[in-house]
Amino acid sequence: MKSFVVYFGAALAEIGGCYAFWAWLRLGKSTLWLVPGGLLLATFAGLLTLVDSDNAGRAYAAYGGIYITSALLWLWAVEGVRPDRWDLGGAALCLAGAAAILLGPHRA
Repeated sequence: MKSFVVYFGAALAEIGGCYAFWAWLRLGKSTLWLVPGGLLLATFAGLLTLVDSDNAGRAYAAYGGIYITSALLWLWAVEGVRPDRWDLGGAALCLAGAAAILLGPHRA
């Protein structure tokens, strides 16, 4: 359970950091947006090291499902676009995959 909380925190930091760059490049915001963007991206990278996994690749693979779901939540909460049934179905598949990767009985 701790890993999923860390993953969602990492996703929020990554999406927020990337959005700051998006705002600067695509929305014409000030270059000052790059400061919190860079800090958020560094926070994202640091949070991923807290996941209970012996292998970085497996931790990153499982994170993918959480990231996709979080991006759709961002789409809804920040951009005001409600995810449709295809978005939700895809997110459910991704979360199932992330759970299999993270919780599966892997060989050492």
